[in-house]
Amino acid sequence: MCALSAACASTGAVPQPFPRPAGSAPAGGARTPERPVAAPAGPLTPAQALGHRLASTALEFRGVPYRNGGTDPAGFDCSGLVAFVFSQHGHPVPRQTSAQFTVGRAVPRGELRAGDLVFFSTVAPGASHVGIALDDDEFVHAPSSTGVVRVERLTTSYWRTRFVGARRLD
Repeated sequence: MCALSAACASTGAVPQPFPRPAGSAPAGGARTPERPVAAPAGPLTPAQALGHRLASTALEFRGVPYRNGGTDPAGFDCSGLVAFVFSQHGHPVPRQTSAQFTVGRAVPRGELRAGDLVFFSTVAPGASHVGIALDDDEFVHAPSSTGVVRVERLTTSYWRTRFVGARRLD
C-alpha cells in the first residue's frame, strides 16, 4: 500500500501510456544525447540559476525507466523524479504530486521558465502528473509504466489539454 500511496497520481493509479514523441526511445531504450537547457540572455538571478540547475539535473535521467513509487535513478515515477531532483539541490519537496501542487507559488502558463513544476490531470481530476519545465514549452517527466524519463512539449494536444497549472519554488 505504501508504494501505491507514493505513486504519481493522487489516487495511486498508474497512468495509461502517454504518447511517445516521434524518434524517442522506447521503454528501456538508450538515453538520448545531452540537451543543454538554454539560458536567457544576460545575467541570471539566483532563482533563475537554480531553475537551470534543476532542469539540467532532471535531464541527466532521460532514459531511466518508469517505476511506480520509484524515487531514485533505478526508476522514477513522476513525483519521485521531482522530489529526487529537488533534493539533490537542497530543496526538499513533498513526495506526492497532489502535495507538490501546493508548494511555491502559482505561475501563469505564459511565464514558465526552467525549474518550474508543471502539472497535468491524467488519471484523476486535478493535479495527478508532474514534470519539470525546461523552458516555456518543454518539460522533462517520468511518464508511465511503459515509458522512460523523457522530454515533451507542452504545446502538443495531449499535454495542452491536460495542463492544470504550474508552480515556482524560489
